Amino acid sequence: MKLISQQMRALAPEMDPLRIGTGWKKEDLEKPQVIVESTFGDSHPGSVHLGRLAEEVRRGIADAGGFGARYHATDICDGESQGTDGINFSLVSREIIAGLCEIHASATPFDAGVYLSSCDKGMPAMLMGLCRVNRPAIALPGGVMNAGPKLLTLEQLGMYSARYERGEIGLEELEWAKQNACPGCGACSFVGTASSMQIMAEALGLALPGSALLPAGSDALMDAAYRTGVRAVQLALEGTKPGDIVTARSFENAILVHAAISGSTNCLLHLPAIAHELGIELDGTDFDRLHRGARYLLDIRPTGKWPAEFFCYAGGVPAIMEEIRDHLHLDVMTVTGRTLGENLDELKQNGYYERCAEMLGKANETYGLSLEREEIIRPKDKAIGTDGSIAVLYGNLAPQGAVIKHTACPKEMFRAVLRARPFNSEEECIDAVLHHRVQKGDAVFIRYEGPRGSGMPEMFYTSEAISSDPELGRSIALITDGRFSGASTGPVIGHVSPEAQTGGPIALVEEGDLIEIDVAGRRLAIVGIAGERRTPEEIDAVLAQRRAAWQPRPVKYPRGVLRLFSLHAAPPMKGAYLEME
Repeated sequence: MKLISQQMRALAPEMDPLRIGTGWKKEDLEKPQVIVESTFGDSHPGSVHLGRLAEEVRRGIADAGGFGARYHATDICDGESQGTDGINFSLVSREIIAGLCEIHASATPFDAGVYLSSCDKGMPAMLMGLCRVNRPAIALPGGVMNAGPKLLTLEQLGMYSARYERGEIGLEELEWAKQNACPGCGACSFVGTASSMQIMAEALGLALPGSALLPAGSDALMDAAYRTGVRAVQLALEGTKPGDIVTARSFENAILVHAAISGSTNCLLHLPAIAHELGIELDGTDFDRLHRGARYLLDIRPTGKWPAEFFCYAGGVPAIMEEIRDHLHLDVMTVTGRTLGENLDELKQNGYYERCAEMLGKANETYGLSLEREEIIRPKDKAIGTDGSIAVLYGNLAPQGAVIKHTACPKEMFRAVLRARPFNSEEECIDAVLHHRVQKGDAVFIRYEGPRGSGMPEMFYTSEAISSDPELGRSIALITDGRFSGASTGPVIGHVSPEAQTGGPIALVEEGDLIEIDVAGRRLAIVGIAGERRTPEEIDAVLAQRRAAWQPRPVKYPRGVLRLFSLHAAPPMKGAYLEME
């Protein structure tokens, strides 16, 4: 088989001199050529260290007889954008990064690719991009940051901020939290979207076993980077593509892992979008089906006790998979060239778990702890929960579905009938929450924040303001066609579909409507008008009258990438990818 890079050299006489001018040597031109695509940049802690990892990847490529070329598609930081219109650009950035991956790998074809990222949109974008290009490729998760003093992690900052706004703590305590929440590089140290998607890359079989969520500055991650580079050259010579590896059964495995880790609700946006690139249909019904009866095992923040740094010390993704092994498709192929079952067996034989235990011992010394592995990843017979971690709700309010992370929701809110308090933006809503204009028993709506409304930003500050309030956090719900941070906790329901901007029923909710939430029954519905219960037929008639009078809101973004998103974004429950049909 003649490598595609060599075919292109024969077709384009300019290629050799242009690459020589870039710094390639003549002998490099004849080697297997590997694109090393990363989100490296000074944009945030999750990307600033990726340049070092890329160099280690290139060293592995070189030692395996190939040549690695660095390309960059820098991502943004959701944390830095929170609470501003900047967060509206977050989800669409996934599409732009995936597009750059496609452009870089296709304009000058490479024989294989290494796709390196750490964070919320960079990681899913890289997975979308490598699947879309569908040439030999391997993902490298960029690791997780260490916890700060007193095991402080960034997702706690929203709580500190809300407590400061309510006058419960002083400025000095808030400033201490700000100065210490991010002590170094890597993804934020909780199982938010960044950590969840690193885990999903490995669970799908697209990253080396045990490579997800290694400490960002560790020798273990540098070793994984080197081995990833070596494997990339082997994949180029073998001709194995992502489409040869990832199947619908691979996604089922990933969803079962998602249930076991209580992963971010944003995975319900990202996994369907990745599947779409391979022509695989995946939506909220698959998550709901597979989460039912699934074991929830991971005692790590935001729903658990420990920082995400401890995940790999307890054995990481392989340890999770061993606990749920009986439910996994062990015969699926992975990027190693072996099946999932073969990978798991090899790890038990090559000392992997002993090395993890050694890291846990060192972490215990550093933090003054005496943690055992089973306190971080529970055995399946001592699971934290036995019904997964998310549920997809349906009803006349969300005909296409809505998502709740029930492991982060107070049990009091699993079944409730609440009074509707609709707001047409997050800014209006959070002001009402912080100044006590929201009362017990309210169903607080933030609408027109879906993909076509404003880019589908996170409602992180509002959710934190509610969940950190001892009374409101157990007596109201927050419902939105936007989304939540993977760090969000509390009674929050997102991704309501269809969204308000396209005329979904959430746009028709009025003050005083009665809203029923039933997590076990998977129901989210309007059951009353003006505080009085009505029959389903009466509700339908009222909604029809409201729909006749409803007018679409003016387009928020008349130009640029958010205009593109407002015209072409798929519904939230399908993945909010750019639909061009």
